[in-house]
Amino acid sequence: MNIQTQSLSAIKSFQEYKLKEQLVYLKENSPYYKKLFAKHEIEIETINSLENLVQIPTTTKEDFSNYNFDFLCVPKNRIIDYSTTSGTSGSPVTIALTENDLQRLAYNEEQSFICANGKSTDVYQLMLTLDRQFMAGMAYYLGIRKLGAAAVRVGPISPQMQWENIHRFKPNAIVAVPSFILKLIDYAEANNIDVNKLGIERAICIGEPVRNADLSPNTMAKRIQEKWSLKLFSTYASTEMQTAFTECEQGKGGHHNPELLIVEILDDEGKQLQAGEFGEVTITSLSIEGMPMLRYRTGDICCYYDEPCACGRNTIRLSPVVGRKNQMIKYKGTTIFPPSIYDALSAVAEVKDYMVEITKNDLGTDEIQIHIALAGSLDTAEQKIKTSLQSKLRVTPALNFVSGQHLQSMRPADARKPAMIIFR
Repeated sequence: MNIQTQSLSAIKSFQEYKLKEQLVYLKENSPYYKKLFAKHEIEIETINSLENLVQIPTTTKEDFSNYNFDFLCVPKNRIIDYSTTSGTSGSPVTIALTENDLQRLAYNEEQSFICANGKSTDVYQLMLTLDRQFMAGMAYYLGIRKLGAAAVRVGPISPQMQWENIHRFKPNAIVAVPSFILKLIDYAEANNIDVNKLGIERAICIGEPVRNADLSPNTMAKRIQEKWSLKLFSTYASTEMQTAFTECEQGKGGHHNPELLIVEILDDEGKQLQAGEFGEVTITSLSIEGMPMLRYRTGDICCYYDEPCACGRNTIRLSPVVGRKNQMIKYKGTTIFPPSIYDALSAVAEVKDYMVEITKNDLGTDEIQIHIALAGSLDTAEQKIKTSLQSKLRVTPALNFVSGQHLQSMRPADARKPAMIIFR
């Protein structure tokens, strides 16, 4: 029976059983956690419930970066794949996976596709990279295979080539970054392609949110669905957790896979928050062999929902990421997270591309400059952009209008995905 549809007490009992297994595994095999347990005199035998997890200090991104291979629990000859984090919120770190870890990854993504109405007869066009040690591309491909569906591995190529493959292979679903879906729509409109007559029903949205904190469609989602009658499914994942949270058709947050992960939402002092309260997503991985994580602070700010879902799953659900802890911006007395800026810019159709640059002034406070490439006239677009920013942020950062080519030259050339924000 699917653990996600069992009672809350059954889910909790299962997680506590798996937690005990994982703690024994870490004590026997993890150089990092062996030292942590010894330093803090932690007796893992006393941790018999999820509530007892608070006895163990959290692990931070800095810990993982500084002691990367101390987290490795297997001999190197058992490693099948080396993946790396994207480095968008710090230096990239390595994640080593065993064959069992790859099988777990495939299972996770199969469950994610099923949650998003996936079935074995689907054809998915993958519009994301499968190289550069990028775990997500590999995970989606493995999940599609396990589901028994077909994958069209086109990668992040131009809209023209995406449409050529859509005409050729006739996928009924796509996996893509939402802002790229807008570029597909722009190309289709410029080339007389009717997006609603090609049989694509669903989009699995990665890398960017399509919902606001209250779960309503955000500006990007509205712009997509005004032109294309796609069902959008939001996802959230990170390389370190090797697990994804994916929406069901109810669109009420990303469902938790309790057989793969224990989730806590913590405040700055490490206190567990209640449903609906925003804090840092902190995870304990289950059934990972290569590099398991214990109370790992992801840096992502979310809340969780625990009321029953109409889809029949009894798991908690995560909200969209409203920001990252190390990307909180203080500007003119206002606290801003980057997704709010992105949402404001997405509301203006003339904005073709953008990048947000954050610097410190002489007083040590944040300054924001937004570099924008337009698809329309500056005269009409500038005031629209300022109005949208003021409406959503209550402040208007400095704007710098540049060509699309110049904007691309400002970004790191070797990045796996376009940098939308840079901290100087």
